[in-house]
Amino acid sequence: MAKLLVKLQRYFRRKPVRFFTLLALYLAAGSLVFLHSGFAGEPTVPGSQRGPGASEGPGLPYLGVMQLSRGFKAAATMPAVGRRHGPWFKSTSKEPAERGRAGDYGSTRSRVLRGRSGREKEEDRARYIGCYVDNTRRRTLRGMSFFDYKKMTVFRCQDNCAERGYLYAGLEFGAECYCGHKVQASNASESECNMECKGERSNTCGGVNRLSIYRLELAQESARRYGSAIFRGCFRRPDNISIALPVSQLMLNMSVDKCVDFCTEKEYPLSALAGTACHCGFPTTLFTLHEREDEQLCAQKCAGEEFESCGTAEYLLVYQTQVQDNRCMDRRFLPTRAKQLVALASFPGAGNTWARHLIELATGFYTGSYYFDGSLYNKGFKGERDHWRSGRTICIKTHESGQKEIESFDSAILLIRNPYKALMAEFNRKYGGHIGFAAHAHWKGKEWPEFVANYAPWWATHTLDWLRYGKKVLVVHFEDLKRDLFVQLQRMVGLLGIAACEDRLLCVEGQKDGNFKRSGLRKLEYDPYTPEMRKMISGYIKTVDTALKLRNLSGVPDDYYPR
Repeated sequence: MAKLLVKLQRYFRRKPVRFFTLLALYLAAGSLVFLHSGFAGEPTVPGSQRGPGASEGPGLPYLGVMQLSRGFKAAATMPAVGRRHGPWFKSTSKEPAERGRAGDYGSTRSRVLRGRSGREKEEDRARYIGCYVDNTRRRTLRGMSFFDYKKMTVFRCQDNCAERGYLYAGLEFGAECYCGHKVQASNASESECNMECKGERSNTCGGVNRLSIYRLELAQESARRYGSAIFRGCFRRPDNISIALPVSQLMLNMSVDKCVDFCTEKEYPLSALAGTACHCGFPTTLFTLHEREDEQLCAQKCAGEEFESCGTAEYLLVYQTQVQDNRCMDRRFLPTRAKQLVALASFPGAGNTWARHLIELATGFYTGSYYFDGSLYNKGFKGERDHWRSGRTICIKTHESGQKEIESFDSAILLIRNPYKALMAEFNRKYGGHIGFAAHAHWKGKEWPEFVANYAPWWATHTLDWLRYGKKVLVVHFEDLKRDLFVQLQRMVGLLGIAACEDRLLCVEGQKDGNFKRSGLRKLEYDPYTPEMRKMISGYIKTVDTALKLRNLSGVPDDYYPR
């Protein structure tokens, strides 16, 4: 052996080039092995959006993302997510094997044990009561719900439910949180709650149609009593009140919180005070909440609280409780492939994500996207993962503004927003995320002037291109949608070829904000627009206004022009 080593040493001394070549090959082989092992993890494909410049555009079509993700082993686990959406999902042949595995982190027994150890730590604020059956058609917990397929934790779900005064918090499918005041289902085996939380692998967050439910021991009594009940106004008593508001209770010691608590306990989203009578129900065609009366007509003092008004027998004081109106919460993919592609087109920052939320609630079908945004998929927009030509979604979000791209669609809803508001919203999204805010340094730095110079012209050309090349374009102004949601949403749903159910649209009105609205708390303390910027943008507004009127459409709203 020693002689062999001596010979090799002499050989490489005479020919050092060969030695370094072999060394390089050895290192390269090691690097390939390392990279190959790295592909076993789940890929992260961030969504992107761009401006009009070459370096920044609305992002890659989803087809490219699909082709990229096929190279990863973790992509094979994605059909498991599809099982939640019902029979319209076409599962792959690999699904049974994946279902059998249910994860790569150990047996079901070990996962349940880990979940129990995590639950013991939670007992100071919540008590685990068991694994329960859930049904997508009739939820076990019927209050507020939210999803996060990336960062869901037990504490986050408990905290959100407790903050809103709910008694129970339930986690399902590793990423879904449901709140409620009652558990309305039977127990399931603990082994069926076997999915780890997306945000903490050491804990269990339910399973497939199975809820891990906690009773919130420290939900504040004040939050439960008052919660976040929303004042809806004073309304005339409906003609047939026993049908319009089917549950009622006489309360001689009436107060707002007593009536709200009563309707919350009965699982109704509306609480109507009529003197000493408390009525509960849903907004329906019999009681639309569209015709508000003067609040002085309801200004009768409560018997149980002298500083509160409790309405009268003829004029009801209405509050919206914390109970979620589930009549418009079911969503699915289209049962048959759509024959036409409908665009939901807008300039970035014009409220496209909010409009998608409204359309999904109003129609019961998922919306798609020309792009892929992982953060929106994680927040519940399931159509985000589909290719935009799949035909499984009711309409497709797009910010494109070229003739070829526009002519790819058979019809379009064109959403237009005040450019001053749209530019600021898109700047916040670009530097702070979908519901975040740009930092003060971005507004004061070079980023904001450059952004306005590039994006303001695009606001005008986007609308002009869709008016010129679009087929069957329905123009909707963001401001009109906010002001008269019911009527504008009826127009949008009509273009989509769906028969608008009025009760469902009334349900949407109560859930209109969703989780995609920026808080109004962080408004700029100064006007970011310079006189030069305003002069340029005003010119673009006049151009768009003229183009709309030439097509016999109403021009831009008056508040587009700065006062």
